[in-house]
Amino acid sequence: MPPLSDAARFLSQVTDIGPHTLRNNVLLAPMAGVTDVPFRALAWSFGVGYVASEMLAAGPQLWDSEKSRQRRVAVEGVRPRCVQIAGGDPKMVADAARRHWQDGADIVDINFGCPAKKVCRKAAGSQLMKDESLIAAIVAATVSAVPIPVTVKMRTGWSPERRNGLAVARIVQEQGAAAVTVHGRTRACRFEGEAEYDTVAEIKSNLQVPVFANGDIDSREKAHRVMRHTAVDGIMIGRAALGAPWLPGLIAHPGRSEPTLPEKWSIAQEHVRALHEFYGVPGVRIARKHVQWYLARMYPGDVGRALASAFNRFEEAEQQLAFLAWAGEGLAA
Repeated sequence: MPPLSDAARFLSQVTDIGPHTLRNNVLLAPMAGVTDVPFRALAWSFGVGYVASEMLAAGPQLWDSEKSRQRRVAVEGVRPRCVQIAGGDPKMVADAARRHWQDGADIVDINFGCPAKKVCRKAAGSQLMKDESLIAAIVAATVSAVPIPVTVKMRTGWSPERRNGLAVARIVQEQGAAAVTVHGRTRACRFEGEAEYDTVAEIKSNLQVPVFANGDIDSREKAHRVMRHTAVDGIMIGRAALGAPWLPGLIAHPGRSEPTLPEKWSIAQEHVRALHEFYGVPGVRIARKHVQWYLARMYPGDVGRALASAFNRFEEAEQQLAFLAWAGEGLAA
């Protein structure tokens, strides 16, 4: 496995997914309700190597819903354009992939990793980790349906007692998946406990397609340790980017420094302004959770909570922006 210095250098290099060359090997995880167009645009501006849409349901009845239309919007200047879909029926997932390809997608990612109850109740996401034959059928049907790369995001298994991640990874590769991202927990673990990377390393050592590691990677040092331990082709940042859209790019570029406190306030304002512009009136409500994440990182404890409580009382976009400008000017001075 590469020494630490090589891991740092490698993250700023490139990997191919099918015909597409990523600009570096640090990926932003697709997170429903979080990594929308404003968030992806910010992360891209800070240097992340790859982004995907929020997870989209494969069902055709949802194609024209407002939520689906918003999640399908491409971020200007971002390539390749990846759309993540979830579903438990091979034909439905394949048909959805075809629609997204015709709509301009360069890569389709299939979600076998989401542990959310509302997703698993529909026999999708990580619920499928216990049905290897169905996973095989979904990937095979999707690969046959589109001329673009099909990738997979998965977990290390169904449960700690049934870590079948290697078997699933081999299956999806055999069925034509162009890359695999592995979250270092099982479906049963959800987001509890610590991610483990031994299974990720085993999967990487047995696959020929690119493998990316995901789960609990929250710093440049942690990214390097995971790279050393697993020898994966790159890493994917998820929850650690909440309130820190600069983090994936910071990890990807070893010589880059973390934004200063005044810069973080400016980023938060830019983000909220983009949310207002993208969503209209609903952007005021959506901005609250993002600002809470920013404040929790900048001011852990009572100060951050008090600021978030004050921000959440505002009902108008102008009030939110005025508060951020006022608070940022006073607290970052």
